[in-house]
Amino acid sequence: MPLVLAATSVNPVTVALVLTGVVAAVAYAMFIVVPAWGSYGRVWERVAASFLTLFILATMIGLGTALGGAIVWFYDQYS
Repeated sequence: MPLVLAATSVNPVTVALVLTGVVAAVAYAMFIVVPAWGSYGRVWERVAASFLTLFILATMIGLGTALGGAIVWFYDQYS
């Protein structure tokens, strides 16, 4: 019964954010990690390339955060 109660009290915003995170994680894996993994033949090179893709992920998160922060910061000036 607690599972049913938890499912009925879920906020739609939470569902949207979780689904967005899942879609972003799948896109990161499909478009960045898989090509990096397939570009090399040795296992240690593949692992290193996959590790280096974390820098790409951190950059994308940083740019998205900066862009979102700029939109929130300047919203009242342009609305």
